[in-house]
Amino acid sequence: MSKPPARVEFLQGTLDVLILRTLQAGPSHGHAIAKHIQSTSQDLLQVETGTLYPALHRLEAKGWIAASWEHSEKGKRGRYYRLSPSGRKQLAVEQSKWEAFARAMGLVLRPLDQEGQ
Repeated sequence: MSKPPARVEFLQGTLDVLILRTLQAGPSHGHAIAKHIQSTSQDLLQVETGTLYPALHRLEAKGWIAASWEHSEKGKRGRYYRLSPSGRKQLAVEQSKWEAFARAMGLVLRPLDQEGQ
């Protein structure tokens, strides 16, 4: 039986881009955002409530997401978050930064001249 991988700690600014990326698919409530991040990351990332909601409020204050009270399919009232036009632009900027960062880290951790040794 294989041991599940350890959970990964969030780097500064990571949660914001994960939330924006999750909301790109459409409006969602907080619990569903957290579950999506957890399942998409194969359980490596787990967003705690005490971390998620301050981040949602911060993104809303920046105008990157908008929130409204709505009823779910089950009839429960909840706060749903959606990506704003400025949030879409910010997501593109942040995604580009993270892709460049990941590439740079890969280059440092696996230098081309040392591959195959």
